[in-house]
Amino acid sequence: MSDLIRIPFHGSELLAVEIDGRPHIVLKPAIEAIGMDYDSQRQKLDTKSWATKVLSTVVAADGRARQMLAVDVRTFLMLLATIDERRVNEDVRPLLVAYQSEVADVVEQYFIQGGAINPRATVDQLSTIAARALQQAQVLRALDGIVDSKWLEAKARHVAARALGEEPEIVAADRPLTVGEYLEEKDLASYQVRRLSPQFGKRLKAAFYAKHGRSPQTVDRFIDGAIRPVAAYTESDRRLFDQVYADLEEWAFGAAS
Repeated sequence: MSDLIRIPFHGSELLAVEIDGRPHIVLKPAIEAIGMDYDSQRQKLDTKSWATKVLSTVVAADGRARQMLAVDVRTFLMLLATIDERRVNEDVRPLLVAYQSEVADVVEQYFIQGGAINPRATVDQLSTIAARALQQAQVLRALDGIVDSKWLEAKARHVAARALGEEPEIVAADRPLTVGEYLEEKDLASYQVRRLSPQFGKRLKAAFYAKHGRSPQTVDRFIDGAIRPVAAYTESDRRLFDQVYADLEEWAFGAAS
């Protein structure tokens, strides 16, 4: 599940999401903004070996989850390079040219150099970012003593970094690690991850209890259209993940076949 990020760009917006730590452009609104037919451009990408496409579940501005096709910045730039500026209407031609020449720099500034803050952001935009960070911090404060302290600290560092336009300073061992993320690293398909997750999660929870003498604390996650409590693990638990996966390896490969 990814949050939709709106990046101001030449009087318009680029809609982006972060997937596996890398920025991706939501394809349909970007293509329609320059007056091109989305379906034809999507079909073009289907024929290109260099195209990297991801169908991502995105939390839209209305709070609802939707699936959207996203592409990494390299793929988006390659696609733009195939579009002749003479084929688009004159009123959107400057935007196409700007996309072709500037979009990579703009996305990099947002995701790498300055978090989610545009260096040309207005005072009102900065105030909105600060207010959102304050609201998130208040929620995190209310969760103190309820959810895992390491998870809580990692989330707080992310909130602070976004508000300041910096990269979060997080100890590697304290980074949150979920069952879904771990299983996706095993190159399993989405349906295979869903099929394996319940059994893996139960055995992991039992192994955690056997090691620590307590159950893992929980955090709320948006899963299958609803907020559900899930066990909170961090990278410090990865060896435990590996042990459980090794015990389930034969069964896991059966689930993946």
